[in-house]
Amino acid sequence: MNHCEGDHCVTCSDEAVRVTVVRLLGDDLAETDVGGGRTEEVSVALVDVSVGDVILVHAKEAIGVVS
Repeated sequence: MNHCEGDHCVTCSDEAVRVTVVRLLGDDLAETDVGGGRTEEVSVALVDVSVGDVILVHAKEAIGVVS
């Protein structure tokens, strides 16, 4: 069974990126701090997140919350 472990997605060999949730936008979207003073909108439909959470994002989809 393929699944994601840590920062690496074995299903497609790409790495997930750690970002911080700065604002929940509704419609299962969140604005995230991607570093360097930049933000990016990502889907959080698959995870339960709050502002301030660090999440793993792959292909603009949150795939996990970093504990």
